[in-house]
Amino acid sequence: MNRRFLLEISVETVEAALAAQRGGADRVELCGNLTIGGVTPCVEVMRTVRKQLHIPIFVMIRPRGGDFVYSEAEFAEMKRSIAEAKRARMDGVVLGILKKDRLVEIERTRELVAIARPLPATFHRAFDDCADLREALEDVIQTGASRILTSGGAKSAPEGASMLAELVQLASERVVILPGSGINPGNVVAIARRTRAQEFHSGLSTVLPHAGRHPDLFQEEVQKLANLLAGLS
Repeated sequence: MNRRFLLEISVETVEAALAAQRGGADRVELCGNLTIGGVTPCVEVMRTVRKQLHIPIFVMIRPRGGDFVYSEAEFAEMKRSIAEAKRARMDGVVLGILKKDRLVEIERTRELVAIARPLPATFHRAFDDCADLREALEDVIQTGASRILTSGGAKSAPEGASMLAELVQLASERVVILPGSGINPGNVVAIARRTRAQEFHSGLSTVLPHAGRHPDLFQEEVQKLANLLAGLS
């Protein structure tokens, strides 16, 4: 039986990725250094995780922490990272570029999305830094990205639930709205009902800050999320 809802879990280690898979995650977002919001992991980690996981892996393409306004050298690095991700048999990429005026950098993001094909691209939470999320939604759609990871412009998805619900409605079938940030077993059902989203993203950092050090506990928390979403199907 296919679940109505999809659960994506962000991880930075092989151990956490395996725990997420055992817990019932439908997909992992593989990152380096989640303490700064995630950057591109090294290609060796990509290859190792790919060998051990049978669920889809979307990999972060982000050359550094901080803002999302990138130099030409950083843009070139992102293109190289996408090529490495494809060679490592990743299933999707997660990326985003903004202009200094807090608008989506449509042209350069579109170029990265094109380079990534046939892999789908998620526009990450750079989206939440945009000045106008409704305008940003239309801009991201122009880039060809398949989904948008967002907290609705708020610090966390629970706080941004009203905007997330509006974005889901505005997006319709044109792009997937993927609520993320602060989602855990204590609030995922309420967020699902409020937003009517179909996919959800969690790193579980609000309940388990060091997932890699506690894979069994991480697995348990992922399983709680998966079971709750399955119960809504």
